[in-house]
Amino acid sequence: MTLIEELPDILEEIRKSHDDILRPADIVEAAKPKNHPLHDRFEWDDNKAGYEHRLWQAREIIAVAVRVLKDDPKGETQRTYVSLKSDRNNPGGGYRTVDSVLRNRKLREEWYQQALAELREFTKKYQRLHRLRAVFAAFRKLVE
Repeated sequence: MTLIEELPDILEEIRKSHDDILRPADIVEAAKPKNHPLHDRFEWDDNKAGYEHRLWQAREIIAVAVRVLKDDPKGETQRTYVSLKSDRNNPGGGYRTVDSVLRNRKLREEWYQQALAELREFTKKYQRLHRLRAVFAAFRKLVE
């Protein structure tokens, strides 16, 4: 059995041993022993892990960067940067300004296809919430 196949059972075991709540800190703690199936999924060298954590923090900073729309009387904000899948496939990844993506037909189409893929994932994730049926129906109509 592969780790992917074992993962649900491993996580359930951790959850059940922690008041029926699955917490990232509990997963890390459980994975510390070298013989644990998840041990190799973590970076245990604190120097490398510290750097990777700072990169993650930088991504979070970028993700929350917004600006006020110039012509919006309500002062609405919009995201400043977007991460395209094609950029994430390159070493180091990277972010582009929303404006530059919207001005480039190829990049705009990539972002649109990425949005559709995310909406499909959203639909799968929340399909059991019947109060969102109208949203899901509107999405199906858009895709058709």
